[in-house]
Amino acid sequence: MATTDGSPRRDEQLQRRLARGEETALGELYDQLAPMVHGLAGRILADQTAAAQLTREIFAHVWEHPEAFDPARGSLRAWLGALTHRRAVDRLRARRAQEAGYAEDAEDEIRAVATAARVQYVVAALPQPLRETIAESYYDGRTYQETARRLGISEQAAKQRMRHGLELLATELEQERARHRGPAPADPERADPEQADADQGGGRRQEGGGT
Repeated sequence: MATTDGSPRRDEQLQRRLARGEETALGELYDQLAPMVHGLAGRILADQTAAAQLTREIFAHVWEHPEAFDPARGSLRAWLGALTHRRAVDRLRARRAQEAGYAEDAEDEIRAVATAARVQYVVAALPQPLRETIAESYYDGRTYQETARRLGISEQAAKQRMRHGLELLATELEQERARHRGPAPADPERADPEQADADQGGGRRQEGGGT
């Protein structure tokens, strides 16, 4: 896993605590991942107020439906990223559809914005050496020689970090795509973590604190 925010065992423990209604577990999760969730929503929506609202809704959903998270399919961070990405894109699409002069090619813009935001979300969870190498080489467009010089490492080390970082990035993005596709039909109740959404009624409990 590329993420460093917690082990699968810790994610499972958090899920069990959430299922028992422990508000402290929600607080821990919020403190840990809310900045990244908010950042992802903000990059897609380009509206900090809307991003803050979506962040609150995401953690309310986690509080109401911790059973929607399947540890076998990835980390809590990846699950929250996929959930945030999907909802933010839906809202951006709805906003564009309502705008005067809505262009037919707006969907291409939405896909480009959403893809860039998802990549940044995943890169943010990489170990620092890999993250800073990708930032220098990939985002800033520097050569391996320039990157190595700026980071004080050898050119070979820069190449190895970049290659390893991109491999982890590809793995994480594929896991997120798998979450968007959903599981096999034999397991329908896990087809989409939003199917049990609180705003569809019948929540496990009333929305609690901690967010």
